[in-house]
Amino acid sequence: MKLFPFKPDVTLSLTALILRLATIPMISHGWKKLINFSEKVDAFPDPLHVGHNFSLSLTIFAEFFCGILIVAGLFTRLATIPLIICMLVIIFIIDQGQPFLESETAILFCMIYFAILVIGSGKYSLDNAIRKTY
Repeated sequence: MKLFPFKPDVTLSLTALILRLATIPMISHGWKKLINFSEKVDAFPDPLHVGHNFSLSLTIFAEFFCGILIVAGLFTRLATIPLIICMLVIIFIIDQGQPFLESETAILFCMIYFAILVIGSGKYSLDNAIRKTY
């Protein structure tokens, strides 16, 4: 008896969908930053020394807009790149290279985004609806 009664491509697509849905909490992080932009901008970290305004804008772009693209499965692999960079900045710059003390959540999200980058959006996505890759 098989553990999963699905074909391998269906199992991979379901896994991709589950991973994409696991990014929904990141959208809410970005949404909170977006609606409170003016209150957060002055206190927001500027780890890349590009200015607080631009740092917060890049973070909102990654967390909110790229998060929506990933959940929808549209331009999925491209949308993971800003989020992976954002998580790596949190892990190694914001948390000062001590990733296992402060940034368990960022590490988990980074692993999810990297997995999505590798396996793609799967059968149940807008990418597939447009390109018909499955």
